[in-house]
Amino acid sequence: MTIVLLVILDHHLHTPMYFFLVNLSMMDMSCSTVALHKALITFLSGDSTVSFCSCFAQMYSFLAFTCDELLILTAMSYDRYVAICNPLRYNEVMNNKVCCLLACASWVVGFLNTIPSLLEISSFTCYTSLKVNHFFCDIMPVMKLTCNDTTILELYAFIVGLLLSTFTPFILTFISYAFIIHTILRIRSSSGRRKAFYTCSSHLTVVILLYGTLCYQYFRPISSVSLGSNKLYSLFNTAAVPILNPLIYSLKNKDVIAAMKRNAMNCGIVQQVPGAVLQ
Repeated sequence: MTIVLLVILDHHLHTPMYFFLVNLSMMDMSCSTVALHKALITFLSGDSTVSFCSCFAQMYSFLAFTCDELLILTAMSYDRYVAICNPLRYNEVMNNKVCCLLACASWVVGFLNTIPSLLEISSFTCYTSLKVNHFFCDIMPVMKLTCNDTTILELYAFIVGLLLSTFTPFILTFISYAFIIHTILRIRSSSGRRKAFYTCSSHLTVVILLYGTLCYQYFRPISSVSLGSNKLYSLFNTAAVPILNPLIYSLKNKDVIAAMKRNAMNCGIVQQVPGAVLQ
């Protein structure tokens, strides 16, 4: 939330990179809220019951926001590709219209892409238990409970979940970084190479972090999935990753640190040192 407010308040951060970062932060917050709000309610009230409709709404929202994150990371990789490989045309290519279209497409496609899986799960009529072995309604624990044939759902999850929702964004991100690395290696000065790599290192770290946890979580045969380890990775993905993402983007980012100092001084939280100038 700090990143979102900072980008909104500071006009120096009104650039495509931070526009996409705001969208990523909003998706992170939404994903965490959807996944953890019931766990917090249960902790405070002791009531762990959840209605059928609420369970499926939670499952749908979590999958949709996760898919949105993968798509917005792909848009961010394209932004980094243009910034490094075609810097002279960056402002022309990454204009406001293009940025808004990429962001809107990321939000909409993620929510549309998840509908068929939920329709298939909602048609299940037989469950071995009503107790979901998880801290929220995720697709794997619910599939574990059904005594219906899950072959069609697993096939759809593989085709749409793996090939379209995950593999396609991954390939597009990989292609962008292949061009980026090729361009960086052609830079003669070592300082220029370091500066170019530094501009995309935060994004690359977030991509590896998210894809790594999601692939281990969801793209294994359902018979080999341990719900205990799945809960651990889900907790990491829903609680730790949304906290790490803004830290990764801000801790060594001079623009963000400078914006924090400017806004802190504007609010009177810190005093400006005489003679000091913030860029």
